[in-house]
Amino acid sequence: MPMLSINPATGQTIQSFPTWESAEIDATLSQVAAAQTDWAALSFAQRSNCMRNLAKVFRQRSEEYANLITEEMGKLLKEARAEIEKCAMGCQYYADHAQSYLNDEVITSDASRSMVVYQPLGAVLCIMPWNFPFWQLIRAAAPAMMAGNAVVLKHASNVPRCALALEEAFRQAGFPAYTFRTLMISAEQAEAVVADKRIAAVTLTGSSAAGRKVAAAAGQHLKKCVLELGGSDPFIVLDDADIAFTAQQALVARFQNMGQSCIAAKRFILVDTIADSFVEQFTMLVNQLQSGDPKNDATSIAPMARADLRTALHDQVERSLAAGAKLVTGGTFIGTQGAYYAPAILDHVQPGMPAFDEELFGPVAAIVRVKNAEEAVQLANQTDFGLGGSVWTSNAARGEALARKIHAGCVFVNGVVKSDPRLPFGGIKDSGYGRELSYHGIREFMNIKTVWIK
Repeated sequence: MPMLSINPATGQTIQSFPTWESAEIDATLSQVAAAQTDWAALSFAQRSNCMRNLAKVFRQRSEEYANLITEEMGKLLKEARAEIEKCAMGCQYYADHAQSYLNDEVITSDASRSMVVYQPLGAVLCIMPWNFPFWQLIRAAAPAMMAGNAVVLKHASNVPRCALALEEAFRQAGFPAYTFRTLMISAEQAEAVVADKRIAAVTLTGSSAAGRKVAAAAGQHLKKCVLELGGSDPFIVLDDADIAFTAQQALVARFQNMGQSCIAAKRFILVDTIADSFVEQFTMLVNQLQSGDPKNDATSIAPMARADLRTALHDQVERSLAAGAKLVTGGTFIGTQGAYYAPAILDHVQPGMPAFDEELFGPVAAIVRVKNAEEAVQLANQTDFGLGGSVWTSNAARGEALARKIHAGCVFVNGVVKSDPRLPFGGIKDSGYGRELSYHGIREFMNIKTVWIK
């Protein structure tokens, strides 16, 4: 079945790509495995030079790549530009810091000399989603490749042009041939690649369901894997928060990338005394958003990435309303072409409703009302997910104390949850395991070897 590049703003097919036959996959994996050995033998300085060149390529071709992202998955052009700049920053970060993260670590023991050394595993398969089609790959590939691994990419089937553009960017930056390759394969074909002996490890960013399949396949073949999966991040607003400021931040936290982000705020847990005020101000801001051409900088409502995703989201909204949630605004299809959806606010959401229990991967905010901070934390943790969360308060110490009680891979106090190359990123529970970014991320796909000398 071919991979289709479809413009979500118009519904029109841009280009079709055939999936590879097994012979092409086999030949590519052999070439990647051979290239990885030579790549790992290079010095950090040589690998850093390629990574810095990649940062330059992203900046030089920023407008081209941003337009490609917008055409293929629909996000606002201004957000796509920011994504490309983040890729450049990530490449630069690991070019600067990889060696210090992977230097031999001398350990005092009963040996004359003992140490921990970090050595690459081999070729890493990156199974990536469509929502941040460049950054999701770079945040996995930049540390893995700076560590001496090669990377093969199986991208989401609806962003094939982004996948090929990434391979071209690595080539232009001077990476040796076959150290990075894009595989034009289906999800069914990816399972065989996971099993292939030339693949040493796997990283996936995607749904919890996809994570279970990849983890099972990797486990069967004893492959290391990192899983960054879904989320239902709580956004806790306490009674001493600056409501006007917090409502503005909530708009970004929920509706950036049209809410199609694993770390987007999804459940807005409000202390009763400020709930009405917050909902009023939040609703006013949401109602000011304007739909239109995502390439127009005046547009603030872009299409969702695919029409079927919009349909699935609307079904979650309708089932939540049937269970007793109240629609404050939005929640309708916009226009007759493209996958546009009016940003929605659902109030009086409770456990047992889809808007509370399931991940809402799109522009819908669920309002949950609680009596106090203790109940807020209890409901924040009443989820199968554990990716991110945030606490909003004028008392930073109080915020930190609550942040430590929230079951998640990261919690921000008075800030919108985001990934940052300097900080580890990942989740717990159904949000996955393992870490990306920081020194934690670069060590995930390494043989952490003890060397003991007498």
